Amino acid sequence: MFNRLSNLIKGFLSLFISGLEKSNPRALIEAEKENLRKQIATFNENLANHAAFVERLMRQVKNLEKKEKELAAKAAANLKVGNRAAAGQYALQLKTVREQLTENRDQLEGADETYQKLVKTRDVAVKEAQQKIESLKRLLTETEMMEAQAELQEMAKGMITEIGGSGDTINRVEEYLTERRDQAAGRARVASSSIDTSQVELMEAEQEALADQALAEFAAAYGLDMPVEETVEETVEKPPVQREMGPTTTEG
Repeated sequence: MFNRLSNLIKGFLSLFISGLEKSNPRALIEAEKENLRKQIATFNENLANHAAFVERLMRQVKNLEKKEKELAAKAAANLKVGNRAAAGQYALQLKTVREQLTENRDQLEGADETYQKLVKTRDVAVKEAQQKIESLKRLLTETEMMEAQAELQEMAKGMITEIGGSGDTINRVEEYLTERRDQAAGRARVASSSIDTSQVELMEAEQEALADQALAEFAAAYGLDMPVEETVEETVEKPPVQREMGPTTTEG
């Protein structure tokens, strides 16, 4: 039962982590970049240790080569003077040194070859990882752009299908405003029908009289003649003379 419960908890945690990764791909990429930096640092540290081993082998080879020369010279010198025992000892030491030198040279060659391969492997792996990260960043940017474009297209499609349809907000606002406009027009019509125009006409006649009086005072003050208003005489048409029916008589 505990194993089942543990598996269930692990499953929930896995789903939760997967959801976080899907919702935060940029953070996941940054985490991978940081992980890559740590791996490179660890690899370089191990590579440095291997490079130190190669340097030790190189130093040992140089020391053995120097010792080989010295032993060969001593063995030759003792052999020339007839000191066979000493020459034999130097020759024996020279043989041992040469065997060690051969072994160290082989180790140095293998270690140096391994170092070069490790450096190349590191460079290729780092380059490939960097390319993958850059590809993921480009893919993330492209995905975000496509998602934004899709969202805009969905919004545009929704606006086209919804705006102007029955029961939408714009139609309701138009109905409200039309109703208010009609009510305001009706109120204005009722108010205009109840206005007393006789009072307005009286005020207009009074203003005209005051204007004529002011004009007469102005003309008298400056000695000007007031213009005579032209009056239109009504022409009365005389009715035509009606003649009586009958013969016409002439006076003799």
